[in-house]
Amino acid sequence: MFAVVKIAGQQFRVEKDQTLFVPHVDGNAGDKIEFAEVLLSNAKGKLTVGADLKATIKAEIVDQVQGDKVIAFKMKRRKGFRKKHGHRTHYTKIKINDIV
Repeated sequence: MFAVVKIAGQQFRVEKDQTLFVPHVDGNAGDKIEFAEVLLSNAKGKLTVGADLKATIKAEIVDQVQGDKVIAFKMKRRKGFRKKHGHRTHYTKIKINDIV
């Protein structure tokens, strides 16, 4: 059984007991969360899509982590302009407990 769920503006294909990294979701490690915006569900070979779908995804926050550092470097040749900055994107590691 799997489902396609929208989390923080992105779509993810999830299954029970799967662990995945999603864009930052507020909460601490151990908190239980639910996602109600399920776009597609496949249960026992039956595919359900759209308004007929009344499913929720129950998950648990495992950890709040940061991604790899991304460097943005801008330069204009012959002008002496150089600008360098970087950032680390925040992610939430979640574990899917159940698809209801």
